[in-house]
Amino acid sequence: MPLALLALAVGAFGIGTTEFVIMGLLPNVADDLHISIPTAGHLVSAYALGVVIGAPLLAAVTARLPRRHVLIGLMVLFVAGNALSAAAPDYHWLLAARLLSGLPHGAFFGVGAVVAAGLAAPERKARSVSLMFLGLTVANIAGVPAATLMGQHFGWRATFLAVSAIGIAAIAALALLVPADRGHTTSTGLRGELGALGSLPVWLALGTTVAGFGALFAAYSYITPMLTGTAGYSESSVTLLLALFGVGSTVGNLLGGRLADHSLRRTLFGGLTALMAVLALFPVLMRTEWSAALAVILLGTAAFVTGSPLQLMVMEKAAAAPSLASSANQAAFNLANAGGAWIGGVALAAGFGLTSPAVAGAGLAALGLGVAMLAYGVDRRRAAAMPASAGRLVAGHVPHRQEAARR
Repeated sequence: MPLALLALAVGAFGIGTTEFVIMGLLPNVADDLHISIPTAGHLVSAYALGVVIGAPLLAAVTARLPRRHVLIGLMVLFVAGNALSAAAPDYHWLLAARLLSGLPHGAFFGVGAVVAAGLAAPERKARSVSLMFLGLTVANIAGVPAATLMGQHFGWRATFLAVSAIGIAAIAALALLVPADRGHTTSTGLRGELGALGSLPVWLALGTTVAGFGALFAAYSYITPMLTGTAGYSESSVTLLLALFGVGSTVGNLLGGRLADHSLRRTLFGGLTALMAVLALFPVLMRTEWSAALAVILLGTAAFVTGSPLQLMVMEKAAAAPSLASSANQAAFNLANAGGAWIGGVALAAGFGLTSPAVAGAGLAALGLGVAMLAYGVDRRRAAAMPASAGRLVAGHVPHRQEAARR
């Protein structure tokens, strides 16, 4: 593994930790700042809003700059946001600091994915991207529980200071380990970047991300009441079960990267089909403790199998603006977070039962699979109209015609 991927993974670890740790610290923050827990919950939304705004905007405005410099600059912004969170004197300052912390999130993963893919041979691009995202999945296993424990014992401000320290370590690693850009293509400017992002295949890929990961968050947002109210677990056991989700997502991430290097389309279709099946089985799997634990692992595995294929597909469909497209995919991921949670909540509020958000998620996974199949059909029609590229349905991924044909 190139050491540059380790630097990217460290940054991903810090970002993943600060994104999710706030959920476990909401009672501590609410108590310290004398606000209600629902009001404190807006800190989660502020971060997500920062991701959605910052992902395409920062990727576009930094497109002319060397990518190593961009990554370091984004990490500097990340450190500043977390340091300001630790020092926030009141709720409104903390809300603004969380918005600032979210701004570099999507652009870092977007530009980082382009750098990671460029470090690998064409037949190992997806695997390389998955290794960068390994930092994000490991954050759910180790970073978030450790940071939550720190916040509960030493105060939530100590958590944000610790995350800032991780960001500083990532800056040093990026400066030392990520090579200077080799033959970096000059950007066509903001208008050109947006133009490259405007094709139908790109939007279909982004739509697959919104529907596919919306399926995950429809269920995952309400996993605690499912585990306690249906499977019979105590609330104290939920933290360990969520760590199992992190294990599953790590396995799925690595598996998806490896499989996508052999067949990107089949990996994507298989992952979405598996996700749909797992979610549809949730009402059955949540009846006993052992099967519920298995369901949590399978949910993480099936969902994250699709992560690297979707990231790579978006990058390749917008070849003239891969950084912007890749960052837009991160914005789509956060839209999936918000939209999936809302749809799951609608099902729950309608009185369909504690496992109904998972069933709603199965429907979203089916929608994602349908959009992915539509994208495949569009690719085939475009390839048929251009005989010179008929053997390359996904440009620039694997340099063998017979491999592309299998996709």
